[in-house]
Amino acid sequence: MSVLKLAKKYIVDSQIYVSLMGTMLAAFFLLEQNAFRLPKLYLIFLTFFSGYLYTKYQNQGKIFYKVLIFNSITGIICVLLIIKNHNQQILLRWLLIVILGLLYNSKFWEATIRKIPFLKIFYVGLVWGLCFGFLGLAEVKWEIIGFSFFYISALVLPFDIRDMKLDTIVTFPKIIGIKNTKLLAYFLILIANIISVFSFKTDIRVALFITSLISCILIYFANDKKSDAYFSFGIESCSGLPLIIYFIHKSFDLF
Repeated sequence: MSVLKLAKKYIVDSQIYVSLMGTMLAAFFLLEQNAFRLPKLYLIFLTFFSGYLYTKYQNQGKIFYKVLIFNSITGIICVLLIIKNHNQQILLRWLLIVILGLLYNSKFWEATIRKIPFLKIFYVGLVWGLCFGFLGLAEVKWEIIGFSFFYISALVLPFDIRDMKLDTIVTFPKIIGIKNTKLLAYFLILIANIISVFSFKTDIRVALFITSLISCILIYFANDKKSDAYFSFGIESCSGLPLIIYFIHKSFDLF
């Protein structure tokens, strides 16, 4: 088995990669707020990881019950992290995000958020935004929530393009077509960058702008014939780019 196939099986399919990319974006915003602390990253990673595992393994028999056991353990760890490093307010915020995750896709709900036409992409953007600007910081930062909401919503759209022939739910590509779906993604990224211009320092703005340009290029070439790696590695990696660009800037003082 090739290295790429092994990486896909044990890193991407296990939901570790998307959780890591989300955590990297969280780290970027924590640095922007001068609030970087490892316990916060542990909390955010475990929240992402358990949430994506829960969503992926719905209706998959025995493995789903193993996921429930694993998530119960990670839930206890998250609570302990919050008790040791944060306060009751952060605990309540974390519980709210957990509830939002359950509402997204749970088999015991007759109508989950994921099944509501067109709402899925914005819901994912909202939950990610709350993890960055609501859960990880002492004070709510609406500019971080706003940027993340529009940017992450845009990044979800290419995955709908990939799955348009497989999805049983109504998605944007099925209704407005691939071209218009990409235009919608560009528009959402534009709004995110307008928020960035008026909210963040120059180095943060530049990192987010470069990331947005790369994201737009990847979205432009996205179609339902691309390999899964194009989406799972390529587009998914966009969430981690701001932190990488930030460190490059700090190392070489590029801008």
